[in-house]
Amino acid sequence: MSEFHINPDAAAARKLEQKQRLIRVASGREPAQLVLKNATYLNVLSNEYLKGDIAISDGRIAGIGAYEGVEQIDVSEGVVCPGLIDAHIHLESSLVSPAEFARAVVRHGTTTVIADPHEITNVMGEDGLRYMMQATENLPLDVHFMLPSCVPATPLDEAGGELNADLIEPWYAHPRVLGLGEMMNYVGVVAGQPDVLQKILGSQSHHKKIDGHAPGLSGRDLCAYIAAGVYSDHECDTFENALEKLRLGQFIMIRQGTAAKNLRALLPLLNWQYGARCMFATDDKHPNDLLYHGHIDDIAREAVACGVDPVLAVRAASYHAARYFLLNDKGAIAPGYWADLVVFDNLKHFSVRRVFKKGMLVFDGKEVFCPKPTVSGALVEKAHHTMRAAPVTARDFACGRKSVIGLIPGELISENAGTAQGVDLSADILKIALVERHRATGHIGLGYLKGYGLKTGAVASSIAHDSHNIIAVGTSDETLALAVNAVIDQQGGIAVVDASGVLAALPLPVAGLMSDESLETVNALLSAAKAAAFRLGVPVQIDPFMTLSFMSLPVIPELKLTTRGMFDVKRWRFADEN
Repeated sequence: MSEFHINPDAAAARKLEQKQRLIRVASGREPAQLVLKNATYLNVLSNEYLKGDIAISDGRIAGIGAYEGVEQIDVSEGVVCPGLIDAHIHLESSLVSPAEFARAVVRHGTTTVIADPHEITNVMGEDGLRYMMQATENLPLDVHFMLPSCVPATPLDEAGGELNADLIEPWYAHPRVLGLGEMMNYVGVVAGQPDVLQKILGSQSHHKKIDGHAPGLSGRDLCAYIAAGVYSDHECDTFENALEKLRLGQFIMIRQGTAAKNLRALLPLLNWQYGARCMFATDDKHPNDLLYHGHIDDIAREAVACGVDPVLAVRAASYHAARYFLLNDKGAIAPGYWADLVVFDNLKHFSVRRVFKKGMLVFDGKEVFCPKPTVSGALVEKAHHTMRAAPVTARDFACGRKSVIGLIPGELISENAGTAQGVDLSADILKIALVERHRATGHIGLGYLKGYGLKTGAVASSIAHDSHNIIAVGTSDETLALAVNAVIDQQGGIAVVDASGVLAALPLPVAGLMSDESLETVNALLSAAKAAAFRLGVPVQIDPFMTLSFMSLPVIPELKLTTRGMFDVKRWRFADEN
């Protein structure tokens, strides 16, 4: 694909010149461009704290010892560690542009993320991948990509795009593509479906990784899934399931995000017996968490507070992910590695003093230095016009007896709570709807939801994993229509309504998933929307929007909603079929 080709002769000459300079600096024949003086650093290769000057040339570490440089920065105030790596994240979940996301996480020591853009590609297809590639150029952190494996997530979904094996094949040549993203269709893998296996074989033919997504999969089916070539999993919520997967050859991504928090359950993995096959990931991170809690540093902080060896916590936060993804010049402090470095106050509190990206100071303790990438006008225009659903009326939500999704607090999985004839507030049973919004089909899936707590009004959102149609839950058909139409009117986003009108809204005009505003502005609007949902009865321990967004994901058991109706994930059939 010509869009990422460079002049090979010029690139080769530049690399030779840089290599020669790196050697001269390392051997002491030439001053370094930058030296971090008096460093106490964590050597994750030998698992010990060492001291020395860190010499940097053209963004790489030239040597460690006694060095002089054109520029020198004293870092004796803290502990220097490799830059942190998020092994699996959907940037879209931050609800802001990639540049705003970078501004948020760099100050927490993150210098690399491995992103799966299957949210935006489910809306925009291959153009969504192009959009994210352009929007992540020249940021103060590296964004690598795993190619979405499930667009749509299953044949049941009605998405805005479709990526088959032939479409994604050319993208493996892109230098920032590391493999195939989470293979959610584990049913298709185990069944040996040709179209699914072609994607796995395609990644393997390029010697790339294949990430997994198989909640609860065990026994022979798990063996089949791993034998097919799925190398990792981030859907482990019990130590027993994670250990089974690890013993069978998978790497375990310990996920601690906004929706799913698995660190405490998987703490027994973080020891010197199992820890080398574990890494940290967030999967989904909302603005409030990024602003007030942190990113990978927050996982390391909590792990250490729970008794994990700080050296192992840092390895899981950097080195292990780099090794897994074959990023052989990242994740450690040694000659030849990229100078992606974070200076912490200590390895208990993990407060960040400075962050260096390829030898450039990108966070000085106060400000993140983040240029704004340029996205082509055509892609910007397309991303801002993805809402094709027609306005709805209360009549569109009329239905009789349907299946009931039972919420499980704090989990992405749900339970089958039987059936209901209609809304029953005394039993906390509400109506739930999924409105197709990509191709104007008019399809609306209907059912009921138990455990959400709403007492009046409705909530609607265009964040509905993974096809991102409009999901809504309400106490009446009238308020459902009001909430859905509010989301349509603002080209996507979140709306909370009661019978009087819209109480709060968060517009997300970029593919119905992201805002053009700052993280602080988005967080303020999101917080106001949450507060409105809480006033209408949603319990404060439930994230009203994140929770709702996973009720339409038919790859996580037990019962989920599609635009064609309720689906029983375990039995792989529509629940209301006779």
